[in-house]
Amino acid sequence: MLGSYLPALVFLALGLVVGGVLTVLNGIIGPKRPGTVKEQPYECGLPSEVTSNFRFGISFYLIAMLFILFDIEVVFLYPVAVQLEAFGLFALIEIMVFIFLLFVAFVFVWRRGALEWR
Repeated sequence: MLGSYLPALVFLALGLVVGGVLTVLNGIIGPKRPGTVKEQPYECGLPSEVTSNFRFGISFYLIAMLFILFDIEVVFLYPVAVQLEAFGLFALIEIMVFIFLLFVAFVFVWRRGALEWR
């Protein structure tokens, strides 16, 4: 039973070793030019001077929610695509209907102007 896990364990160990070696080499031979800008925390592209009561516009949240919604719906296509032969023609028709409804929802959101950054 351990033999079936051996390739995965070797791959994991190799990945850890390569990652560790590259990290150590970067620390040893990499350039060291500290500065005030490099020492500040990175806050998703926003300058650090932004106060904690900064408010994002509703467009930011709407686009983020739409991205998550469409992204998660597309993930449902993967299991059916992998096992399409097992499911047959019925699954193919269902997926085509699903993609059509997803496209209709995308066009609706697009026509309503929800994807335009204001």
